Amino acid sequence: MEYNLIELDNGIRIIHKPASSQVAHCGFIINTGSRDEHTEENGITHFIEHAIFKGTSKRKAYHILNRIDNVGGEINAFTTKENTSIYASFTKNYFERALELLTDILFYSVYPDNEIRKEKDVIIDEIYSYIDSPYEQIYDDFEEQVFKNHPLGMNILGTIDTVKKIDRKKILEFIRNNYHTDEIVFSIVGDIPLKTIQRLADKYLKTIPAKKTKSKRIQFKSYKASDIVLSKDVAQTHCILGNIAYGAHEKNKKAFILLNNILGGPAMNSRLNMGIREKYGFTYNIESSYSVYSDTGLFYVYLGTDQKFIDKSIKLVKRELKLLRDKKISASQLEKAKRQLIGQITLSEENNCNVMLGMGKGILIYKHIDDLNATFKKIDAITAEQLQDVANEVFDENELSSLIFTPNS
Repeated sequence: MEYNLIELDNGIRIIHKPASSQVAHCGFIINTGSRDEHTEENGITHFIEHAIFKGTSKRKAYHILNRIDNVGGEINAFTTKENTSIYASFTKNYFERALELLTDILFYSVYPDNEIRKEKDVIIDEIYSYIDSPYEQIYDDFEEQVFKNHPLGMNILGTIDTVKKIDRKKILEFIRNNYHTDEIVFSIVGDIPLKTIQRLADKYLKTIPAKKTKSKRIQFKSYKASDIVLSKDVAQTHCILGNIAYGAHEKNKKAFILLNNILGGPAMNSRLNMGIREKYGFTYNIESSYSVYSDTGLFYVYLGTDQKFIDKSIKLVKRELKLLRDKKISASQLEKAKRQLIGQITLSEENNCNVMLGMGKGILIYKHIDDLNATFKKIDAITAEQLQDVANEVFDENELSSLIFTPNS
């Protein structure tokens, strides 16, 4: 990947990938997420992501929302367990407008009390909407189960009780303690000259005061497998099986990405989809996923099915996991799996907004970005023996946790 990397004296890093397009994308990716909250602060990172659009020292909320929308662009934000992203998409001639606006709302928001009161109701409604959706809720509940008594297990949205207690003083204190200039990346994908980026960075970002201290995250080290069954007001049975997996810096991460893709990734020819949905018709939705965090990871299989099929479905999932533990995949299967993953990655590069966000996150975690050829070489180097080794480690049936939502009888 061809990119330019600039580091300002205050620690803010700027990464830019040229792209031949009339549309450009840029945004701030901040190395602060819900895992950086204390229990009593739960939900405050997500709350800030909402409240950041509600007014700055020179703009009302109305002017913020219209600044990019009025020229046909889009502005958005989201929060994860480890990051907060605030970004915009626009035609390339409005790059300065986007940079100035994003800088204004990130560094100069004032968080008016009246807007905070209104946003509490919005976020509480969002929490209720997740509770009403078992497909959404089971993922959050499973993370809470696996990462029990650890910040990674806290819901990104917070709880109704913690959200109600958020005020302006707590927001400003959290920002002081957690938003540090050397943990902020400004990422750009677009046809923007480097000299323009440097000039505008000097104009808008260079003057931001340096703040380069950050408390260490609490590492997760206390996983214990558990099984929970809950009765819910649901029409079908929802189930998640999973285990902790590899963190961002562990050598087996790339091999496990490939293994998960074989098992239940997005393609219709995954083993779970072919072996359970297509062959038996037990479930409409079945998938496996792998979430990577800085110090750990989470693997899980989700399925939704009629209650009468749940035991058979779980048995079939465990059979697929056992096959991957016990039997090396053939050379031809391995080659096909590699080509599929490489193709998926290549296709994803067409979405420049996602590329922009991924670059920012990559700089925060790894301090560099691999080009596609380097990534593909790492995938090509994966062996069948490696896949079997990671399958035996992560798919160990004794280490699997489960969470099942069953219909109320």
